[in-house]
Amino acid sequence: MTTVRRAVLTLPAAPLGPDNPLPALRAPARAGAHAVDARTLAGLPRDMARGIGRAPLRSLLPVSLRDGYGRDRVPTDLDAIVIENDRLRATVLPGLGGRIHSLHHKPTGRELVHRNPVLQPAAFALNGAWFAGGVEWNIGATGHTALSCSPLHAATVRAPDGGPMLRLWEWERLRDLPFQVDLWLPEGSDFLYVGVRIRNPHERPAPVFWWSNTAAPEDRRVLAPADAAWHHGYERALDRVPVPVDGTGTDRTYPLNSGHAADWFYDLPDGRRRWIAALDADGTGLVQTSTDALRGRKLFVWGTGRGGRRWQEWLTEPGAPGYAEIQAGLARTQLEHLELPGEAESSWLEAYGPLAADPAAALGDDWTAARTDVERALDGALPRTAVDAAYTAWREGAADAAPETVLAAGSGWGALEVLRGGYELPGTPFPESTLGPEQEPWRALLRTGVLPPPAKGAGPGAPLVSAPWRDMLETAPADPSTEYHLGIAQWHAGDRAQAVRSWERGLRGADASWPLLYCLAVADREEGHPERAAERFAEAFADHAASGGGGAVAAALGREAVTALLATGRTDRARQLWTRLPEEVRGRGAFRLLEARILLAEGRPDAARAVFDEGFEVADLGEGAETLGELWARLTDESLPDAYEFRMRPGP
Repeated sequence: MTTVRRAVLTLPAAPLGPDNPLPALRAPARAGAHAVDARTLAGLPRDMARGIGRAPLRSLLPVSLRDGYGRDRVPTDLDAIVIENDRLRATVLPGLGGRIHSLHHKPTGRELVHRNPVLQPAAFALNGAWFAGGVEWNIGATGHTALSCSPLHAATVRAPDGGPMLRLWEWERLRDLPFQVDLWLPEGSDFLYVGVRIRNPHERPAPVFWWSNTAAPEDRRVLAPADAAWHHGYERALDRVPVPVDGTGTDRTYPLNSGHAADWFYDLPDGRRRWIAALDADGTGLVQTSTDALRGRKLFVWGTGRGGRRWQEWLTEPGAPGYAEIQAGLARTQLEHLELPGEAESSWLEAYGPLAADPAAALGDDWTAARTDVERALDGALPRTAVDAAYTAWREGAADAAPETVLAAGSGWGALEVLRGGYELPGTPFPESTLGPEQEPWRALLRTGVLPPPAKGAGPGAPLVSAPWRDMLETAPADPSTEYHLGIAQWHAGDRAQAVRSWERGLRGADASWPLLYCLAVADREEGHPERAAERFAEAFADHAASGGGGAVAAALGREAVTALLATGRTDRARQLWTRLPEEVRGRGAFRLLEARILLAEGRPDAARAVFDEGFEVADLGEGAETLGELWARLTDESLPDAYEFRMRPGP
């Protein structure tokens, strides 16, 4: 019989640490890595170009940047939920985005996904902290979800066959949409079924994005039912190339044949069954299939170059096997967003399980024969009709079923939105009991029309930015705290001039000026006034320091201020501010890098080189970041040491 139970998974893990206390007013740092140049965009199919241009994120609001983690791992007990039958065992981490950490096939003793032996956050999610391995659920916008390291609600529900089912659900805040992920194992099944539903409870249409990402060992061949793919690298191009052998004569269906990190979005013909598989030399491995609504399939590779190898090591541990990702999404590429009409929903069913194909065919040079054999094996293991029937049974008989036993709690933001909007969301309750301290000021605004100010010495609190909350802030009594939050909501709406006016009004009479000064500094920088921005960043740091403040706020403001001062040639000011930071902060990798930049600006390249020679690690180094290599090149003609090699595109 299928069972669902709580468990504890112990892994070496780097603690997440505190979220960045500054409002995330800017677009995600990774946005540039996924951009497409105008010339490429003009040559794409019209619907694809529309999807790429639909509702790009202008900021990360209302979520926070998660950059408080380091790289010191300690044995850590993680809450887990195990769902298993006599054939499969899936281990899910509800506190970390509902990630499937492990998918174990009992009859063969095989692990079907790449199971990371450590939990090491890195700056790959839209809002920062993300970790590698398993199967993840990406909702929101292009990139890894902002919920990558956040808790989801979890409970048992009755599956379509009457057995237990695990439901995960949460309110995705970037797009303001609730969603659910239902996982169940029919008795005797070799396949884990996953039912997904995204709902738009609002009257207005909403941009929608979904990709299910599975990490698989990279010593595999990846197959999908396509003869062409859209290739996207870190050169901002999107080219349609043949599959499996591209224009260079290289078979790209083998991840280890690629020298650099890249994406291949398979162009699946209409009417074909949706699937993707990663098979080893014996023709065995993992297959993922779905109902037709989940249109896209993708292969991501790190590549065999020094940068790709370093990233693999960075995300796990030295000596651990490498991985690639096989993915499935709503659109043809991850650069696109679809439109979900108001008061509508999108749903589909996925299935994950083992596959055994004829290795001579699946790994042979005849691509048509390879695909045909894999699809034959899939049809024998799980017919397409069975997937469609399972979806219908789930959607009509289980998707709306009420949770039975609560296993984990997510955030209180969904409860606040349901309280405000009065939404009816069968199957995914957001009870008022889940409201917490972050939501309490907003519940007070909803009930009284007044936003309570923060306690003396406390930070300004988490923002809300959607139109209904902005309307309430506009009619609330004006005080510095309300003006701060109103400005953030106006900024999110694209009314930057009005946001600046609100923040400037808030400065009058503010006991703590640093939150408002920080916002004004970002506005100055975004509007092309770097010198004024640098002054305001420094002023914000000084204001916070004068009140005796330290901790995460001091570190975040100090990093912004030193960076801005260096960018405008104010090296002496940057040095003075850097020395005022606590010694513990100055010892972190990000601040050692700033120190090297200061030393170089002071005309002391040998001292800057010594910082590199002593060694440091920037824990939140971003995907595609080339800062280390660029600074090293200014110091020496020597080759960049492997420890600092994170470049993800061809180069010297």
